[in-house]
Amino acid sequence: MRDPAHVTLCSIGSHSALDVAAGARAQGLRNLIVTARGREQTYAQYFRRREDPPSRGCVDEVLELGDFTEILDEPVQESLLERSTIFVPNRSFEVYLRTRYSYDEIERRMRVPFFGNRWLLRAEERDEPENQYALLQRAGIPHPLQFSGPKEIDRLVMVKAPHARVTFERAFFLCSSAREYRDTAARLIEDGSLSEEGLASAVIEEYLLGPSINLNFFYSPVLRELELLGTDTRRQTNLEGLRNVPPSALEAVRSIPLRMEEAGHIAATVTESMLESAFRTGEAFVKAAAETTPPGVIGPFALQCTIVAGPPKALVCYDVSLRIPGSPGTRFTPYSAYRWGRDISVGERIAMEVVFARDAECLGAILT
Repeated sequence: MRDPAHVTLCSIGSHSALDVAAGARAQGLRNLIVTARGREQTYAQYFRRREDPPSRGCVDEVLELGDFTEILDEPVQESLLERSTIFVPNRSFEVYLRTRYSYDEIERRMRVPFFGNRWLLRAEERDEPENQYALLQRAGIPHPLQFSGPKEIDRLVMVKAPHARVTFERAFFLCSSAREYRDTAARLIEDGSLSEEGLASAVIEEYLLGPSINLNFFYSPVLRELELLGTDTRRQTNLEGLRNVPPSALEAVRSIPLRMEEAGHIAATVTESMLESAFRTGEAFVKAAAETTPPGVIGPFALQCTIVAGPPKALVCYDVSLRIPGSPGTRFTPYSAYRWGRDISVGERIAMEVVFARDAECLGAILT
């Protein structure tokens, strides 16, 4: 890094970039948002920093590219390095760059240091050998029962397959038998949202009944502690709409394919009696990640769980996020304030860790 005293936090303009920008500003760091043409107005206009009157907006600077994948071009990389940039990856970064590059290429060509472990990002993909399922198993964290094929289905299951038209989404459907699996898959293939190839690579797992909760953790290499920054749950289309259909109209929506596109998040707390279980789960995951992919978890990660009925109630993890979460609303649950005396967003907690590490002259502990 060319000037550790004047670092710039950077993210691509999607997902949680405003959280990164606002967090950097709160901690006295500069920020830069990399946008794609046609998607820049949120950052370049609506939330850009203004000083007349002062203290409006949070985005210091915007770097507009023709396409997000251009971030790996050498002139762009050099421009970011000149600013002593620390890059905060989000899910959109992985999704958009993988339309053109493999994870190997992303890891090699991105010369800008990452906040976090760049080698852990690929574990979110279910087709990677050391994926999230392998991490959950190594950590001993309960996760939904998986089935190797439709003939094994003997209960309600969720089938997760790549979407045929939208490469960064998945096609989901529920079924409870091999026949229902075939009938539903055929309908989705005819609809164009699923392909035969996608179906062949689908994950079939038990559908758990219970409320979902995202445990948004932060592991600090500087403090050597795990924090629970907040908890939330997702709003997804068209799942949320289907849930609200009255029983008298269920027949009318029976043939509508299930869609679970991200639409937003809702702050949601857990009972205090479950906090020890949540922390044990997070600590087990941190330990497993350190063993499989050194240096392990750095900063934010989320375990997306279902709370299954007891007694006793238990957390079962069905998905893992290994970077900044998509919800900026985690600070509206009380857990960061219990720890820090005020609400702290994930973006600000990242900026705090950068400041801690910079002042302690150990930036290498949080960057890869």
